[in-house]
Amino acid sequence: MDNIATPTGLYWSDIYHRFLPIPKRISIFGVFPMEPEKPIVSEKATDSGLHAQLHPLVVITVSDQIGRHFARNQRSPLVGALMGQQNGQEITLENVFECPVTIDAGGRIKLPAAWFEERLQQFKDVHKSPALELVGWWAVTPSTGPTEAHLNLHRQVLQDYNPSAVFLAYHNTTPGSFPARGRDPKLPVTIYETVYEGENSADADKNLQLDGEGIPLKFREIPFTVETGEAEMIGIDTIAQHSGTASLAETQEQASAKMENQSVEGELSQEEVEIVASLQTRINATRVLQSRVDSMTEKLESDEQKTSPQDKESGKRTPSDHSRREINAILSQASLLTPSEDSTLQEEIVSQSNDVQLVSLLGKLGEGTQAMRELGRKTATIQAGQQTAASRQDPRSNMQRGNPDFFGQGEQGGPDAGMRQ
Repeated sequence: MDNIATPTGLYWSDIYHRFLPIPKRISIFGVFPMEPEKPIVSEKATDSGLHAQLHPLVVITVSDQIGRHFARNQRSPLVGALMGQQNGQEITLENVFECPVTIDAGGRIKLPAAWFEERLQQFKDVHKSPALELVGWWAVTPSTGPTEAHLNLHRQVLQDYNPSAVFLAYHNTTPGSFPARGRDPKLPVTIYETVYEGENSADADKNLQLDGEGIPLKFREIPFTVETGEAEMIGIDTIAQHSGTASLAETQEQASAKMENQSVEGELSQEEVEIVASLQTRINATRVLQSRVDSMTEKLESDEQKTSPQDKESGKRTPSDHSRREINAILSQASLLTPSEDSTLQEEIVSQSNDVQLVSLLGKLGEGTQAMRELGRKTATIQAGQQTAASRQDPRSNMQRGNPDFFGQGEQGGPDAGMRQ
């Protein structure tokens, strides 16, 4: 899709697989305008007692989706659903998934009902313990908060799925550059609840009116805290360590090599691109570790030069405290990369090899048994044919073999037994 030229005034719909008209100016973050239009955020402080618990997985997933959206230069709107739990005044935002959108004849952005309901049911079937439900949705907004462009989609979520759904706004701005009321100043995120302010209905714009009612719909910030589970702590710690050790600046040679391979990378599939990125991260991590080891070697050599002649003669070499701390830091991080013991690994290899050979022997045994059964069947067929042919050639012998009293040979014996009597 990235190679298709976008006609003026249209954008590509992944749902309908065709170009659709754009109702408003579009950006890489979707059709929602990035410049403030008419803010519909209430200036009053919340009095509902509602409190949200935001899990880091939501922020990481949203950031990843926005990053991929930007890197692929996609022009489709970028929104998603929030999954979590609601217990009284406590709302937990635990997971998130991206959603496609459609544009109706009136230019309003909506969720595809059939797709969204199926996806929502699949998510509920997977996440049963604890059971997750739809608690809201998210989108990218300017620093002032949501605008009129977000209302149509929010109304659909309220009317069709959850009347108390919250809205998570991911601000397209630098963290810390906006005032924080219910926000964390380190996160460009704000969570809103839905309120209806009747005192402003006389001055409200007609587009802000709820269908069939005279009370305008507005958003109001609610406080939230970041809540982390044990599984998330392990995952986030792994991500932090990888990003901290593998975030190296590209050298000029790497940059030139990247420019030369752009044509080749353009032909790779998405799975291959992700594999290449993973390998590149591992290479960068290895280079970082190698640079630290080299630096530590140089410092130890420098400490050795500063050692007194008496210590050199006695063979006593004591590194400095700074070198000890750096060695300890390297060893504490290298423990995650330490391979298992050779004996254990060898036992596992032998066990797997024995399993493979056992399966192969069982297969050969089955083939041999089948061959023996086939041989027995063919032998029985040949013997039956020989007996049939012999009976046709000498019927007297067959009758003689079949009746011992034939020709008077019985208890009396002999063909002349009757005459002798």
